[in-house]
Amino acid sequence: MSKVFKKTSGNGHIALYLGKRDFVDHVDSVEVVDGVVKVDPAGLEGKKVYVYLACAFRYGSEELDVIGLSFRRDIWIKRIQVYPPTGESVTKTPMQESLMKKVGEQGCPFSFQMPTNLPCSVALQPAPSDSGKACGVDFEVKAYLANAPNNSDEEVEKKDTCRLMIRKIQFAPANNKPGPKAEISKQFMMTDKPLHLEASLEKELYYHGDPIAVKVKINNETAKVVKNIKVSVEQLTSVVLYSSDTYTKAVCTEEFNETVNANSTLEKTFQITPLLASNAEKRGISVDGRLKEEGTNLASTTLSEGEKEMQGIMVSYKVKVNLIVSGGGLLGGLTASDVSVELPLCLMSPKPAEVTDITIESVEG
Repeated sequence: MSKVFKKTSGNGHIALYLGKRDFVDHVDSVEVVDGVVKVDPAGLEGKKVYVYLACAFRYGSEELDVIGLSFRRDIWIKRIQVYPPTGESVTKTPMQESLMKKVGEQGCPFSFQMPTNLPCSVALQPAPSDSGKACGVDFEVKAYLANAPNNSDEEVEKKDTCRLMIRKIQFAPANNKPGPKAEISKQFMMTDKPLHLEASLEKELYYHGDPIAVKVKINNETAKVVKNIKVSVEQLTSVVLYSSDTYTKAVCTEEFNETVNANSTLEKTFQITPLLASNAEKRGISVDGRLKEEGTNLASTTLSEGEKEMQGIMVSYKVKVNLIVSGGGLLGGLTASDVSVELPLCLMSPKPAEVTDITIESVEG
C-alpha cells in the first residue's frame, strides 16, 4: 500500500492530492507530475480553481522577507485551470485513476510536464545557528482560488490555497563505466629526472556511503622525498541565477603517512568515504533536497544532456590526490612543494525498486 499525500485549504473548499512527492529526472525526460484537486463548488463564490507547479531558487530565509522584498526567484512556473473544466480532453494517468476512486466525483485531475533543463531539488546546508528554511532549489505544487490565474492586482488569501512541496530527483544510471585516470610528471629545479604521479578510479560512479578506492602510482626519479599523500573529495556547487558562481568545498580529506624516497616507487590503493555526517557543521554544503525533517545525504551529481542551459544549482565532484614533496640536499625543507592530480567523480543514489511505474492502491496519509 502507498500513501496519498493530501493538503486541504484553510476554508476547506479545495484539497490537493498527490500519490507521491518524488519525481524522477531521467536526463532526457522527467516524470509527469500528476494529481487531483477535490473541489466543493458551493464554497467558490464565483472564483475559479487553479493549480501551479513552480521551481524556485530560495536565497534567503522567509524571516528576512521584509518591506515587500522576497528572497525567492521563480526559475520556472506553469499554471492551469482545473475548475470549472475547460473542456479539454485529457487522458488520466494510472495514478490519477487511483486518486479519483478515492476523491470521487468532485475530483479534478491535473498534470504537469517539467522541461529537462530544470535543476534537481538541492538545499544548501545552514550553519547550526541559522534558523528558517534553507536556501536552495525547491519545487511546489499549489492549488488556489482566484478570479484569474496570475493577476498581480488580485490578492490570493492564504485560506484559499493548499500546497505540497515535491522533489525532482535523479538516480544513478544502470550502467557504470570504467573510472577516469590522470597523471602528471613534474620536473624540479636542480634535478634532471621527474617525479611521476598517476591516479585512477575503478569506476566512474559511486553510491553515497560507499568507500571510494583511489589507486595511486608514484615513480620518484628525483633526489626529493615524498613525505605525505593527501586524498580528498571536493564538492563543486555551481549557482546560476543572476550570474554564475562556483563554490568548492572539501567534503572528505584523508592524509596517509606514506614515504617515497628518492629513486623509489609506490603503488597503493587508498580508500576514502565522503559522508554528510562528517560535514554536519559545514555551512554551504549542498545536500539533496529534503521534505520535512527526513534524512538526506550529500547532493548527488547533476546529470545533464549536452550543453543545455540550466539555472539554479548544479553539483559535481572531483577526487584530488596531493603529494607533499620535501626538498633534499642542503636546502632541505625550504624547497618543499606539492604535486597533485584531479579526477572527476560521479556521486549518486541507486534507483530504488519503488520508483518503477506501478498502479498504486492509495490510503489516506
